[in-house]
Amino acid sequence: MSTSHNAGFEELKAEIAAQIATQLGFDPKNPPVSVVDKQAAEVLDVKPTTLAVWRSTGRYCLPYLKVGRLVKYRISDLAEFLARRTANHTGEVL
Repeated sequence: MSTSHNAGFEELKAEIAAQIATQLGFDPKNPPVSVVDKQAAEVLDVKPTTLAVWRSTGRYCLPYLKVGRLVKYRISDLAEFLARRTANHTGEVL
């Protein structure tokens, strides 16, 4: 990745992270580090069971944290996932 492209990607991730925090009702200047799977599902507009399928099948590279039964997602990982899936037009994914 070129430096300018990488800088643009980082800006996009920061913008998405702020949108996620706002969408979930957190202060975008001081968002939590991670959210529970139900909140992550809300951000991605999927059901929590869809995230469970993705985790078990490895369908998407979306990192998660697991402590016992608790599943959490870092806001930064959700933002990066959405940024990677951003497309300019059909056939081109950034």
